[in-house]
Amino acid sequence: MEPLFQWLGHFWWLIFPVMGMAGGAAKAWERGAKQRHKRRLEVIRAKGELKAAQAAARSVGSNELVTESQQQQLERLFAGHDETTRRWLDYELDVAKLIAFPAMSDGRQPLTAAFLRAKRVADGLRPASAKARLEPSQLTEYRNAVTDYEVAFDVAERDARRLKDSSFTDAERKRLGTAKQLLTVAIDEAATPAERQVAYRRVREELDGLLSLSDEAIDVLEKKVALELTTGPMTTAPADPVRVETPAAPPAEPSTPDVRLDGPPPRGPSTGPWSVPHDGSTTAAGRVIRPKSPS
Repeated sequence: MEPLFQWLGHFWWLIFPVMGMAGGAAKAWERGAKQRHKRRLEVIRAKGELKAAQAAARSVGSNELVTESQQQQLERLFAGHDETTRRWLDYELDVAKLIAFPAMSDGRQPLTAAFLRAKRVADGLRPASAKARLEPSQLTEYRNAVTDYEVAFDVAERDARRLKDSSFTDAERKRLGTAKQLLTVAIDEAATPAERQVAYRRVREELDGLLSLSDEAIDVLEKKVALELTTGPMTTAPADPVRVETPAAPPAEPSTPDVRLDGPPPRGPSTGPWSVPHDGSTTAAGRVIRPKSPS
């Protein structure tokens, strides 16, 4: 034990950095525990909302069967189904939104995966049209599937807006920021076609390996990049233009000041106004010089 005490006597100062490292590790573990606890509470709350919505849908559905026809119910369910799909496509087809909220396209996120499963179930149970004849059990099953689809999307959207790009490393977040800046140039109609094409290729390079873009999203982006500038003049006339004959306006007659000279000047052959004589001097045309009265 004596050598240990001697070593501690020489290196007693090491206790301070060791304590600092231990404190940092404890704080990191505590932050992780808080995040895990918060995430668990959100999942529990989402499940509770889903169960409450399902129970409400079942209770409302049992009352609606009496007063609402099956076709009206299907039209209402189709409207909710389509609205949720439209909200999802706003993320799926907009590369800028995918960069801002990448969790909406990441199937590894639990809530996003749950939403995608609910979408597949709802799409599979959807009838061909509102006029289709369904059994009461089939209608109830489709109603519950649409409710699950709507609730799962709301929960996944809130989670994606909370997470943003926190699941990426610093280097990956820097690439996402660069891609966002280049995307602004790629869809800017004020930029030249060459600049837009270069920016578009750089966007694809920065997002490669970070985000999975669907073929539809790439098509939409390429159409935005390929937009031609519309600020220039038209070079071709429209086919079969409509010709409208408008009478030419008569030339405006110059107004002549009412000037009284020593005698009325000779009137020309026209019936126009009296002409102003010009004496051949350098006085500007139209300027009248009155003769001085004799002193």
